[in-house]
Amino acid sequence: MTTLLTPQAPAPEQFTDPAAAVARLEELYVQATDFLCDSFADAMENGAPAARFRAYYPEIRIKTSTYAQVDSRLSFGHVSEPGVHATTVTRPDLFRSYLTQQIALLIKNHGQPVTIAASDTPIPVHFAVANNPDLVVPHQGAADFTLRDVFDVPDLTTTNDDIVNGVHDHEDAVGPLSLFTAQRVDYSLARLAHYTATDAGHFQNHVLFTNYQFYVSEFENYAREQLADPASGYTSFVSTGNTEITDPKAPIEQPLKLPQMPTYHLKRKDGSGITLVNIGVGPSNAKTATDHIAVLRPHAWLMVGHCAGLRNTQALGDFVLAHAYLREDKVLDDDLPVWVPIPPLAEVQVALEHAVAEVTKLEGYELKRIMRTGTVASVDNRNWELRDQSGPVQRLSQSRAIALDMESATIAANGYRFRVPYGTLLCVSDKPLHGELKLPGMASSFYTTQVSRHLAIGIKAMEHLRGMPLERLHSRKLRSFDETAFL
Repeated sequence: MTTLLTPQAPAPEQFTDPAAAVARLEELYVQATDFLCDSFADAMENGAPAARFRAYYPEIRIKTSTYAQVDSRLSFGHVSEPGVHATTVTRPDLFRSYLTQQIALLIKNHGQPVTIAASDTPIPVHFAVANNPDLVVPHQGAADFTLRDVFDVPDLTTTNDDIVNGVHDHEDAVGPLSLFTAQRVDYSLARLAHYTATDAGHFQNHVLFTNYQFYVSEFENYAREQLADPASGYTSFVSTGNTEITDPKAPIEQPLKLPQMPTYHLKRKDGSGITLVNIGVGPSNAKTATDHIAVLRPHAWLMVGHCAGLRNTQALGDFVLAHAYLREDKVLDDDLPVWVPIPPLAEVQVALEHAVAEVTKLEGYELKRIMRTGTVASVDNRNWELRDQSGPVQRLSQSRAIALDMESATIAANGYRFRVPYGTLLCVSDKPLHGELKLPGMASSFYTTQVSRHLAIGIKAMEHLRGMPLERLHSRKLRSFDETAFL
């Protein structure tokens, strides 16, 4: 029988001080990952060991016997019913502020301490060594022993979105405290590093998605302007490849090869800056990006891309503020049925409309000259215009859609699914139903005049949302009947 070696973790302990609770989480996590990294390095140097090595994620647990007496307007910070609730935790150093805030609310609203201890969920060795640049887990067969015989490896049967999708086992004696387990978070942190080529620690709480690289240069220009202004509150700019500058005139070294989703971060000390992600074209990319960014628990994300205008009264460069979504993108149908409505969020809609007015200097009825509100349709076929038009056009007309793209409904639907406030402001770049196709000459002129203004509106909207209390921004309409306490 193989000997199982584990680190000797401290005994479970109750905490009423959230900062002390998080400090214990960090202590447990460092102890566990150091143990796995040291054991792995030794095994790679000296060959297959005679023992099996295992360490466990830390865990937060609370037991309540009564329902919480809280402000009915609050959508988070308390468990839905009495009982035992728990969640495993990874990278408590990365999530320190978030965990401190959520634990503080839990203790306050229930009048009970939280218990911090090692869980019974093993940490896969791949995730343990992810933050150690000196260690790399080899592919299967590259080592002189079978990795899974000695260490725990990622298990996709337990890395899922059951809690988020509302299909987790309700018969379990322990209810979930968080939407994501530690394994699910680690999985996404690894994917984020791969797809964006930036460390998760650089991501800010306000995320802009776009479907064109043209926005990137404008974002960099804006970032340099902000860094030159000591009163802006922005402290640094991070480019794809983790190049970080604080000097507005500093050069940025470009990577030899861009990642699938180039990502850029205009940072503030408290994490309330803005991240821009170029997801490219298509609902699959939109789902991939939001699936993984969601574990960072951003305060809001917005789509600021280009679209096809569907109304003859629209002009190139007009804006579209989505109030509803026609979901023909298909990528989320198994996670969020198409019959589930994706409601507009008043706080986000108002912020976007105010931002358009502020940047364009138009107000009230005059704003209607350049902005339409209504349904945005998202499809999974970029060349939808080449198919028989009778079916698609009839559906678009019946839905009262005013614009069509390939990403907005996916981003909004995943925002709804992951309880992340969402919104969409698109810019009309072509009108295929009315003979105005996106041709090279038209595109060049359009991009020159419109991208800067459109991006400025997205940034202004985020700055409006930044000043809003979290309890107001995180709407109750995003929360289900049986909801987790953590945002």
